[in-house]
Amino acid sequence: MYLGHYGLDEPPFSITPDPRFVFLGERHRDALAHLLFGVGQGGSGGFVQLTGEVGTGKTTLCRLLLEQLPENVRVALVLNPRLSPVELLETICEELRIDTTGRKGSLKGLVDALNHYLLDAYAQGLRVVLIIDEAQNLSAEALEQVRLLTNLETPTQKLLQILLLGQPELRELLAREDLRQLSQRVTARFHLTPMDAAETEAYLRHRFAVAGGKRFPFTKLAVKRIHHHSGGVPRLVNIIAERALLAGYAHDEAQIGERWVDRAAREALAPRLSKLPRPDLAWVVAGVLALVVLLLALRDRPVPPPATAEAPEAGSTDAPAPEPAVPYLPGGELAARVRLAGASSEPAWGQLLGLWTVRAQEATVDQAQACPPSLAPGLYCLRGRATLGKLAALGRPALLRLQTAEGETWAVLLGADAVRVRLWLGGGRFDTDRLAFERAWRGEYAALWRGPDFLLPAPVPGASGPAVDWIHDRLRDRAGLQSPDAGPAVFDAASVAAVRRLQEANGLAADGVVGPETLLALAARENEGPRLRRVLD
Repeated sequence: MYLGHYGLDEPPFSITPDPRFVFLGERHRDALAHLLFGVGQGGSGGFVQLTGEVGTGKTTLCRLLLEQLPENVRVALVLNPRLSPVELLETICEELRIDTTGRKGSLKGLVDALNHYLLDAYAQGLRVVLIIDEAQNLSAEALEQVRLLTNLETPTQKLLQILLLGQPELRELLAREDLRQLSQRVTARFHLTPMDAAETEAYLRHRFAVAGGKRFPFTKLAVKRIHHHSGGVPRLVNIIAERALLAGYAHDEAQIGERWVDRAAREALAPRLSKLPRPDLAWVVAGVLALVVLLLALRDRPVPPPATAEAPEAGSTDAPAPEPAVPYLPGGELAARVRLAGASSEPAWGQLLGLWTVRAQEATVDQAQACPPSLAPGLYCLRGRATLGKLAALGRPALLRLQTAEGETWAVLLGADAVRVRLWLGGGRFDTDRLAFERAWRGEYAALWRGPDFLLPAPVPGASGPAVDWIHDRLRDRAGLQSPDAGPAVFDAASVAAVRRLQEANGLAADGVVGPETLLALAARENEGPRLRRVLD
């Protein structure tokens, strides 16, 4: 990809909320302090409200908050608030690991169980916090149930602190007359605004440096154009900057000017409909009438027979027909496609096995669904959790579990770039919006890979043998391992350090242990097997 062109170790502008890349501007620092205050005030009760436009960093701040909470805080985090009051209570109890045996479906039973838990936590000196992300999607009934939870109290203090995170629509929702009781209990409000021009430049430079870059590629005018097109919204800054880097790489440009940024913004961002002229109603009616007349004229017109494609003659030098374009599925239609595909994982597993040309005598779909570490001699299976950036670094197709409000299913990831992903789902391939995809994918994946059949069990420090030889060969090339070529290889301290470097470069836990994900990363550059498309066109 473009990493070597710019001297980078990893993509600098991925839209996944990687804590290593976090940049806190003044408003973001204020917002984080606001959330920490909401947790720290403990039993004072009331709601804490944080709002902000899409992509301004609310979810990132929520993750930072969770990392900084004191040890005496217990948190229930609700990420999907499109729930009924009963489902919401069940989710809160599940997050707090409250035993709800015999109480599911019962509003009173769930509230009683939660109240008992809160009283017990209070007696132990613990604080309990409920965080609801995307709170603008709560129904009025669910919001009323959340309000009633603040009534759980002792004679001196509230037992539950509630933080509501949402888009600006949350402010409009709480301004409704029928929700005034809840609005009056909001004791602290904060609205997260986009970055200004200076913060946008600092943000770009920070992420580029964290990714290993030494020479910042954007000109001053390019940075200004990025801020102009993105409005200072971090997610849009990432999307435009990533696409501009790709354009610079494709045209062998070391310095990226405003021209490439403008092109990147045109390709990556949807047009702003509010700025388009509104058509006159008379012209709209006239256009509809003209269309109706044209359809009536064509209705009885005979349809010519389809043209027959002729096969090229023997010895012909005609190039084969180009591969048909992959259709684009708007992000808003992804949920419907998930529902139509159904919950079974068999079709997706069959597709993934086919990509690896796995023969029936090697493994079947039924065997693959169990995903044992060694599926067949020389064929391995791995199931885990990852970010899209980590899967892109591994560079292999993966099976993904998608979950939306309309259902869940399994898809195969075929490719990804800064804006789109390519999926196999429900019998066909299509490209869709990366942001919509990441809302439907919670990180669960499964992958196949091939390697020698002697790799398991993985070697431990002090071990030698064929597996260590295989690992050393790849660590020399990919992690700078300095080991003698002569004599038996030993998995020593230098080997462990090289494994850690490889793990860090691939976004893995840098523990020095050659586990299944590390073996997959070592085998990722082998020529055999399918690869992810890095740029979709």
